[in-house]
Amino acid sequence: MRNTHGIGRRAILAGMGALPLLLAVGRAGWAATLPLVTVTKDPSCGCCGAWVDHLRAAGFPVRVVESEDVDALKLRLGVPAELSSCHTAEVEGYVVEGHVPAAALTRLLAERPAATGLAVPGMPAGSPGMDYPGTVPEPYEVVLFGPKGQETFARFLGGRQV
Repeated sequence: MRNTHGIGRRAILAGMGALPLLLAVGRAGWAATLPLVTVTKDPSCGCCGAWVDHLRAAGFPVRVVESEDVDALKLRLGVPAELSSCHTAEVEGYVVEGHVPAAALTRLLAERPAATGLAVPGMPAGSPGMDYPGTVPEPYEVVLFGPKGQETFARFLGGRQV
């Protein structure tokens, strides 16, 4: 019998043979495509380290820079004072201020809006890095900010988008 579909038995078998390899790559393959996030934080801040752990668990490679003057960096990068938090990150030309969930960061990088970056003002209970055992998470907004102003990018309760 003649195959008129254009895909031969050998191609199908080769694809099936490659499937276990593709499945094994899984998360590691995705992590290799995520960009480096550079986090600048005060050396004495513990929640910043927990946020870094959150990013790494999501597959982001992270470089930490400790600085006694994070406020100067915020000013240079254009973080509005009302959006300020305890640490500032940079990734692919965007600024990430505060306890922004990795899911919001991933969406930012996928959509690439014309903006300066994302911020979670303050230190909301239950947000990534502030999710200590026994903490009751509070709802919070991830704010997209830039020269055109500010708008809600996403809403979260703890680490879950709502």
